[in-house]
Amino acid sequence: MRALTLARLAVTITALPTVLIAAPSSTAAPATAQADTCWATHYGPIPAGAYTASGEIFDNNADTAATSLTRNPQLPFGTRVRVTNVANGVSLVVRINDRGTFQQTPQQPKCLDLTDGAFQRLGGIINPDQGHIVVTQEVLQ
Repeated sequence: MRALTLARLAVTITALPTVLIAAPSSTAAPATAQADTCWATHYGPIPAGAYTASGEIFDNNADTAATSLTRNPQLPFGTRVRVTNVANGVSLVVRINDRGTFQQTPQQPKCLDLTDGAFQRLGGIINPDQGHIVVTQEVLQ
C-alpha cells in the first residue's frame, strides 16, 4: 500500500452529494449545474515523496483532491471538479488524482479531501484548523 493511502486510512468522509445538471428549456437560460452541499477537508501533513492513488507524487500545494471510495460511480482520475465554498462564494477547479477510504455519516457529509493549498485558496483555515469547509461540487468532465 502506498504511503499516502496508509496516511489517509484514519480520515472519514461521509454522505456524498449528487450532482444534477438542469436541462435547458426553450425559454430558460443555458443549463446550470446544481449540487448538494458537503464538507471538504484537507490532507494535512503528508510525508515527502508520498504517492497518490493515481501514482503521482503528492503535491500539497497543487489544485488536486481525493474523492471518496464510497462515491458511486467513482470519478475517474483526471476528472476536473469545480468546488465552491458556500460561505464566501470562492470557486476553484481541482483535478481528482487520489482516492480516500471515507465513511458516510449524516453528521459529517464529507465529499472531498483537498490539498492544503487548495483548501486555503477556497478560504479554509489550516492554523488553527477549522477541519472542513462547506462546499458544492460540479463535475466538469
